[in-house]
Amino acid sequence: MNMNQYYVYILASKRNGTLYIGMTNDLIKRVYEHKNNLVEGFTKKYHVHKLVYYEQTNDVYSAITREKQMKKWNRAWKIELIEKNNPNWEDLYDSLL
Repeated sequence: MNMNQYYVYILASKRNGTLYIGMTNDLIKRVYEHKNNLVEGFTKKYHVHKLVYYEQTNDVYSAITREKQMKKWNRAWKIELIEKNNPNWEDLYDSLL
């Protein structure tokens, strides 16, 4: 039985700001890397460091599929998902620690 956990997450620069969707098996480590600009690329360039949404699964293929699905969504759907679960766009990172 696979006991690994996988996460699909959304980072935002601010409320209704720039969004980034990613997938990882270590959410705390990955968000820390984004927050501290240890990851070259989009999140560093556009200051997208606020964890506003995440989902958890124990199936890596489900996580990959969900990430790809969410990346294809229009912006309104992504914002609706965030606001349904995190209406104040709070940074969820601290609650993970």
